[in-house]
Amino acid sequence: MTTALLEGLRQAIGPSQVLTGTDMAGYRQDWMQRFVAAPVAVVRPGNVDEVSACLRLAAEAGVPVVPVGGRTGLVGGTMTTGGLMISLERMNRIRDLRRGARVIVAEAGVVLSRLHEAAEAEGLYFPLWFGARGSAMLGGALSTNAGGSNVLRYGSTRALCLGLEVVLADGRVLNLMSALHKDNSGYDLKDIFIGAEGTLGIITAAVMKLVPAPRAYATATVATGSIGDALVLLNRVQDATGGRVEAFELMPRTYLERLAEVRPDLGQPFADKPEVAVLIEAATTAPADATPAPDGTVPLTQVLESILGEMLADGRITDAVVAQSEGQRRAMWARREAAAELTQGVHPAVDTDVCLPLDRVADFMEMAVARLAVADPGAGNFTVAHLGDGNLHFTVFPSHEDLSDRAMEVVEDVVQELGGSFSAEHGVGLSKLASMRRRKDPVALDVMRAIKAALDPKGLMNPGKVIPE
Repeated sequence: MTTALLEGLRQAIGPSQVLTGTDMAGYRQDWMQRFVAAPVAVVRPGNVDEVSACLRLAAEAGVPVVPVGGRTGLVGGTMTTGGLMISLERMNRIRDLRRGARVIVAEAGVVLSRLHEAAEAEGLYFPLWFGARGSAMLGGALSTNAGGSNVLRYGSTRALCLGLEVVLADGRVLNLMSALHKDNSGYDLKDIFIGAEGTLGIITAAVMKLVPAPRAYATATVATGSIGDALVLLNRVQDATGGRVEAFELMPRTYLERLAEVRPDLGQPFADKPEVAVLIEAATTAPADATPAPDGTVPLTQVLESILGEMLADGRITDAVVAQSEGQRRAMWARREAAAELTQGVHPAVDTDVCLPLDRVADFMEMAVARLAVADPGAGNFTVAHLGDGNLHFTVFPSHEDLSDRAMEVVEDVVQELGGSFSAEHGVGLSKLASMRRRKDPVALDVMRAIKAALDPKGLMNPGKVIPE
């Protein structure tokens, strides 16, 4: 049956696009080197009709299908044993950019940085922004409902998507490629597929929102003694700028210490490492706020500096560095975007991707660290966070591999008590199945299983991911 499937695939998309044996080497391991795949083949369709043909052939053969994008995921969502990997990398065309409607129509294999470049050429901005933007692809971002640094102002990937093109498990093409902001004609089907990690169908294209490109940024790294004081800063700047804060990133002392160890070339924001450092960035499209005064000062930056001065005076912050050039701004972001690199090579490690209400973030940090000290006195921890939306990447380094599951449960306990979620922006994949089983509402899991059974009755779409058995 496998031989017949491979021959059918070669006829459908061309022999050179059906990879087997050693040709699959680059697809067998995730970039974090934590999961290893053993696919029967990797196919690289070039258009939606070829994706449809691949799915029909796989369904006839009863072979599982796993969609693959930029392979920058963190939860093992593209791993398989005996399944057919369908790579969308050749589906990398930007089909349209409509400046008047402020939308871009792109295929799933388009790398995010290309969307940024295309939007910038038209004086617009695609506000899905995170460290892997140079390799992550649109289909993967949609399939995991990726977040990133600008969620605070623009929302996650789901909030940026107006329409989708999806190939279903039986090969039918579901055309939801609307550019409408309002369409109340029944169920909003696109939202079922965003965040489903390919378990319901394969996203092949999307209509994404664009926004006006900022005319000016006001960026600073700020030292403070507590998360509570940092959130005071966020709220004051939001109030003063009319909600123009785009990013508010937390880098506590443990992060800065690890940064000094792994990437000393990036430097430190302050001579002495504070308990809490935050990177704050506001942006404006309004000429009045972006046009430099005769002395060269930018009004938006003046607003930020004024608030920082007030908070220095009342002791809520202890130091601050405001970027005075694009080079200084990029240096600040380089320190923050080194986060994934800082956790590589440390084993054992338990990565968590949790979200808390903003007013419970400090409670989480205190409670999680205290309970972990009891459960595993030798454990270390490392945190970086999108503090503006409550999303913490809280990494635990257990003293022994056998204590990894215990560490995860400790974190889950605290998150649940504080009304949070154990999964914010990385997806579920394989690594969070146990958390889904333990923590997700049983009725919600039953509904998910019902949707899965309706759209994928043979259970061939990325099986074993997202929904625990």
